[in-house]
Amino acid sequence: MKNLKTLLTLVIAAIYLSADAQAVFNPEAGCIQDSNGQCVPNTILSAVPFLRIIPDARSGAMGDVGLATSPDPNALHFNASKLAFVEKDVSFSATYTPWLRELGLTDVYLAYLAGYKQIDDLQAIGFGLRYFSLGDISFTDFNGNPLGNGRPRELEVSFAYARKLSSNFSTGITGKYILSNLASGLSVGGTEIYSANSVAADISFTYKGEIGNNDLTIGTAISNLGNKVSYSNSVFRDFLPANFGIGATYSMNLDEYNSLSFSLDLNKLLVPTPVPAKIEDGTGNPADNPNYDKDQNGIADFREKGTFAGILGSFGDAQGGFSEELKEINYSFGIEYWYDKQFAVRAGYYYENFLKGDRKFLTVGVGLEYNVFGLNLSYLVPTNNRRNPLDNTLRFTFNFDFEAFQGGDF
Repeated sequence: MKNLKTLLTLVIAAIYLSADAQAVFNPEAGCIQDSNGQCVPNTILSAVPFLRIIPDARSGAMGDVGLATSPDPNALHFNASKLAFVEKDVSFSATYTPWLRELGLTDVYLAYLAGYKQIDDLQAIGFGLRYFSLGDISFTDFNGNPLGNGRPRELEVSFAYARKLSSNFSTGITGKYILSNLASGLSVGGTEIYSANSVAADISFTYKGEIGNNDLTIGTAISNLGNKVSYSNSVFRDFLPANFGIGATYSMNLDEYNSLSFSLDLNKLLVPTPVPAKIEDGTGNPADNPNYDKDQNGIADFREKGTFAGILGSFGDAQGGFSEELKEINYSFGIEYWYDKQFAVRAGYYYENFLKGDRKFLTVGVGLEYNVFGLNLSYLVPTNNRRNPLDNTLRFTFNFDFEAFQGGDF
């Protein structure tokens, strides 16, 4: 590698690659266009994107919904305030998600362990441990010269507290520690590469009510609120994937044995939208974009924003205006059928706009609950030509109900 920027681009996921200096924004079309006049993606990117990977097979089978589904240990990822409504005293879950198996990789995976303990009828606490292994990697420069070997890995440790504020409404707060070790120990041009560390918090709320014999749950969460991170002593620091989500689940109790629920989640990253360096002028030619670097210090202004300025501004900073802001919302839809609270069949769909990543896929799965043990399986089917790390991959989650194991006395 010739310099630190090149190393970070290749090894640390090309943060803000979409804000390429050659990209040209067309005000009339409201998007960045290529040389053929076609709109091209302007994807929002952040550091440590593994924090936004859905960790469990149940939600993975329902189009990645989870903000308002019935509470389980994996609520920590979506909406910790749901834990205030748990019915069991103690529960744990463990999930294993193979990653990039379509490419023949066997040492890249996401592991997730989560659990909760009910304190009383009003309160509950929870914990989560997420580990993302990127396997063994041999680092080289552009000429193929070896730079050393490494085992990139990322870690999140989280703790949550949830409390009912009324019989129908709860709130939750989650604190987490984040470690991202992608190329620690390498030195490029005399610059040392370090692990990125940060602390962050989630704030969440849940409303649970009844409509006749059926249930309506509404959940919302603001997650990954924390300081920007860096992998070196560089002045460039990157945003955590802060996210605002709101979701609803309508559950129908069909009879004594059968139930059916429909869930919808909307999510938007609270990260500044990349601004291209060039903009098309009135004659159709590229010109310097006045919104790219107003202070003329050589650094894109959207990268210099502070944490909370970036979060608050993310609702209206897209150069394409309100229509582009709407494109930054991702949609998840899921269906879950239960028979006798023991066997479940699930399906879902996930949609992301073409200009913001273009992830579109169907999901299916099943669940089995028996006494102290539960098993959930999910499978992802892509619906476009965009490759997904989970293409045609089976993931699974094990649930353990220690209260049932000990006869209800923990």
